[in-house]
Amino acid sequence: MTNIPSPQNAQVSRGVSGAGEVLQLFLDGNAHSRTDLAALTGMARSTLQERLDTLTQLGLIGLVQEGASTGGRPPQRIALLPEARLILAIDLGASHLRVALSNLASVPQFQAQSPIVLSDGPEVILQAALKLADDLLSKAKRQRDDIIAVGMGVPGPVIFDTGQPANPPIMPGWDRFNIPEWFHQHLDALVIVDNDVNLMALGERNQNDEDNDNFLFVKIATGIGSGIISGGLLQRGAQGTAGDIGHVRIRRGDGIFCHCGNEGCLEAVASGPKIAQALRDQDIEAHSNTDVVDLVAAGNIQAIHAVRQAGRDLGEVLAASVSLLNPSQIVIGGRISAAGEHLLAGIREVVYQRGAPLSTQHLQIRTSRSWEDGALRGASMIALHHALSPQAIEAKATELLAAN
Repeated sequence: MTNIPSPQNAQVSRGVSGAGEVLQLFLDGNAHSRTDLAALTGMARSTLQERLDTLTQLGLIGLVQEGASTGGRPPQRIALLPEARLILAIDLGASHLRVALSNLASVPQFQAQSPIVLSDGPEVILQAALKLADDLLSKAKRQRDDIIAVGMGVPGPVIFDTGQPANPPIMPGWDRFNIPEWFHQHLDALVIVDNDVNLMALGERNQNDEDNDNFLFVKIATGIGSGIISGGLLQRGAQGTAGDIGHVRIRRGDGIFCHCGNEGCLEAVASGPKIAQALRDQDIEAHSNTDVVDLVAAGNIQAIHAVRQAGRDLGEVLAASVSLLNPSQIVIGGRISAAGEHLLAGIREVVYQRGAPLSTQHLQIRTSRSWEDGALRGASMIALHHALSPQAIEAKATELLAAN
């Protein structure tokens, strides 16, 4: 289990000691006087001042407008400087590359995207990502040194501790490629890599004002996968493959082999390319996920039937997931989710029919509100969370001390 809260939710109690723990007091965006901070931390003023000096030298905090006076000179107040550093977020898909820059308050600054051919391999794709990042930095009049962390989502399983894709079915040439090490050759920044659907789940949770402590985010596009939030925690599982529902066997998949090497996988039957292939078999021109969605929007009956059947196939796996996890919501994203109610109707038909009444009576099944930038938002959040963690800040403080 991994908890990735928004950094603004961090809380620190009395008894803190290091600069990294002191920084957590500023992550809610509020300004504090030294008197307030001394009361919150229980530190001696001299010790507190040392920690504040360290954070100031790191460029993370600074003086802001003076607070209200109770008589005499108004107290000086200190706050996080959101523009001090930048977060680079990267969303890598089967055919797209999206890049964004955000500040330390998770506010997006600039964004760009480009089509890619994933089979070109990691060196080519990552170089393209860095080129987009450089273009955005130029627009922002900033430098690579301003980037404190990189968050990246990839469309396949990831060994989270190392940031290496692990046998990703649709990413030839990426298996065990050390993405963080590659970036470290070009940037002095923390690098966090995760499965793109996990990041979409985090991004969706951040945008969702409803009950979001227990939900599934499902992406249906070139592949099919899910991100699991349970008890408010992102679930990665023992090896980081939790939520890989695209390779669960379904009844309609008998005799159909998947690119992963197994027979009958959900992805081999109900993914966007397989829906398009089913339409071409009926002499209907459909060569991409977008073609499928456009045909549905135009009212093409065969396309509507194909998408609804894909929804039923997905519902077969999700019905079992509901029994296992008891989510309050199932949120559908990815390019095929733009087919809307036709896809949802197929999912609901099976989930509500097969699910236990207690687990489905309040279950919502809906499309994502912002799946297109959800992975970027999640990548920015997770990178920011790790970059401003007490451990990361203490490491930076140690480097600063050694340099001085």
